Order: sequence, then structure tokens, then C-alpha cells
Amino acid sequence: MLQVNFIREEREKVIVGLGKRGFKEAAVLVDKAISLDKERREIQQKNDEILGEINRLSKEIGGLMKSGKKDEAESIKGKTAELKKSSSELSTKLEQTELALRDTLYLIPNVPHESVPAGAGADDNISVHEHGALPKLPEDALPHWELIKKYDIIDFDLGNKISGAGFPVYKGKGARLQRALINFFLEKATAEGYLEIQPPIVVNEASGYGTGQLPDKEGQMYHMQLDNLYMIPTAEVPITNLYRDVILGESDLPVKNVGYTPCFRREAGSWGAHVRGLNRLHQFDKVEIVQVRNQDESYQALDEMCAYVQGLLKLLELPYRKLLLCGGDLGFNSAMTYDMEVFAGAQKRWLEVSSISNFETFQANRLKLRIKNKEGKIQLLHTLNGSALALPRIVAAILENNQTSEGIHIPEVLWDYTGFKIIN
Repeated sequence: MLQVNFIREEREKVIVGLGKRGFKEAAVLVDKAISLDKERREIQQKNDEILGEINRLSKEIGGLMKSGKKDEAESIKGKTAELKKSSSELSTKLEQTELALRDTLYLIPNVPHESVPAGAGADDNISVHEHGALPKLPEDALPHWELIKKYDIIDFDLGNKISGAGFPVYKGKGARLQRALINFFLEKATAEGYLEIQPPIVVNEASGYGTGQLPDKEGQMYHMQLDNLYMIPTAEVPITNLYRDVILGESDLPVKNVGYTPCFRREAGSWGAHVRGLNRLHQFDKVEIVQVRNQDESYQALDEMCAYVQGLLKLLELPYRKLLLCGGDLGFNSAMTYDMEVFAGAQKRWLEVSSISNFETFQANRLKLRIKNKEGKIQLLHTLNGSALALPRIVAAILENNQTSEGIHIPEVLWDYTGFKIIN
């Protein structure tokens, strides 16, 4: 959530920045927020004046009572009663205005970083780095949704039977490959200084609002209405919410957490060949890295996180490219995002496997996540997160790119984790 004083003081900058996203309601919502903030401050000022007058009269009443001037004191008590009534009415109006302001701010996405290019969508993203040669496969190479049937390692029909479409069952070497990748990603992250967290996979409404999934992504989250709990779309939500309503000290930074969780997304409206097989699921496994940093260090941290994810892809021997997302493809909360995509040889297409984002103060403002520096000054921190990595498309690329007449060869870095070198 943008800070209202930033919106008020930098109105044109905010509107121009949101224009990079193609956010058509920018001016309307920004001006509404400014108007509500003005109203809120005016009500607060008026109420403060009344409370000050009540306090002054209360002292005067005390003095009159001590002096035996009871009638005068009683007369003033009548004035204070009227003032208290007015204050109560203003307090109610203030609360209503603050809620209206908060709900308006919830609808305004983050302002992209100045280096983020404008653009309408994925076609306007910029490739900033590519690594590795694209695989050369025979003409009869199979896409992963055929390979998993051939080797009986992932079963979508069984998943559909017990849950529904988009909930695969992993079997045998397919299940072991999943476990191997999770352990590999976690061990690499902890070696890099990340603290492993095993969070709940359901969160309350406050957590959803804290990291910005609500109200923006409400229709994409699985909601348990009886308990008003949500299945997590990513470990970012529970891990970042560990720091909700927290004031950190300088010695607490940097915060570096990593966690593995299953993730749940309704993916409403998804269809077509581009979402076949493992390309898009309702439940999938992911290892997530989260950082909390000082404002002047967060973009260096973003670069470090990107380099770390790129290192994982190199170890897995997967050709990849790094994309700087344009404004129109940015997530609601993000100020800057890099996507990592791997090439799946049989599909002959790039698959996104990681998004690494800097949210600047956007989440921290919702979370009230702050730092108290050595001078005693309190300010908001910056939050970052990234997939390191999401498993389904990694598995898809490994299966497709490494298929041979003998079977599917497993990247060497995983051998100690899988206990096998080939799927055949």
C-alpha cells in the first residue's frame, strides 16, 4: 500500500508511474485518496481542538469546585457534555473516513521503479540476459505430458479422480525427483545464509491483506469460508507476515528466510495448450526466498537474489533467460520484477520458473514493518521475495531437455538427492 503522504506530495509522479502499468483509474483513485486524507486530517484537527477544550474546561471545573463555586462548575459541566458528544460524533466520522481511505489505498497498485519500462504486457518485457545453448532434440521428441505417461511418474488422471483437474499425483521416480529438488533448493539456500522456515499453509485475512494478495487476488485464492482462512498461493505470504506489526533493530538485518510449501491457485479462466501438463497447476511445490532490507540496500539485494536463482539454473544445466518486466506485466505489489524463464525443448517455448521482486515499502506499509535506527528514528523497511524455485516447470524442462532413447537423464547435481541417474 502506498503511503498517503507520498501520494499527496508526489501526485503527478504517482500518476505518471501508474501510467506505466496502463492503470486507467490512477488519477481518479489518487485524487480520491488525497481528498479523503484531507478530510481525515481536518476531522482529526477539529476533534483535537475539542478534546483540548474539554481538557481545559475540566481543569477549570476542578478549580471552581475547590473554590466552592459549585453552580459555575455545573454550568461548565453542561458545556463539556456537549463537547464530548461532538467529539464522539467526530470520532465516528474519523473512523469511517479512515476506513474509506484505507479501502481506496488498497485499490492502488505500487508505483514502478523509474527504470521499469512502460508496456502493456508480456510482449513488452525486456530480455536482459540469456545463458546456455538451447537443446537439440530429435523430431520425435515428446513433450513432458507424454513423457510422464511413458515412464509412469506423474498421473493427472488419478489426481483428477481424487481432487480435480490441476492436482497431479507424483509416483515413484516422479515423487523422488520432487523431493530431491525441494531438498536441493533448501540446502543451497541455507548455505547462502537463508534461515529455513516451515510456515502454515493456510493464512487468515489479515495476512492476505498484509502482503497484498487481498483484495487484489481474492478470486485466485482458495477460501475456506467457515473459518475465513485462505490456502496460500505462495510461501511469501506466511513468511513475510512473520514480521507484521514488528519493529526491527539494525542488528536484526538483513532478514533472509527460505521456506518450502505447497502452493494453491485457482487459476480461474486458464485454458489452452500453453497450460497443458505441468505448465499450470492448482497445487504445486515451491521453495521461496524472502528478504527484509533497509531502503538503501534493497536493489543490491534484488540483484543478489537474481544471481542466486541464476546459479541454481546453471547447476541444473537448464538454458534460461532473465527478463525485466514492463509496467503492464508487473504484479500489483511490485516496484520491480525480474522473471527467470527456462527453455523447454520439446515444447519449443520459454517457461517462467521464478519471479524475483522488490516491493519497496508497499508491503511494509500494510504490515507496519519498520526499523528503529541508532538515532531512534523509525521508518518503513523494504521487502523482497523470489521463487527459488517453483518445481512444475523446472521438472517439465528437465524431462523434455534430457530425454534420450535410453531414458531421461537427471542433472548430475541432483544425483545425490534422487538416488538415481536416469528415469527409464
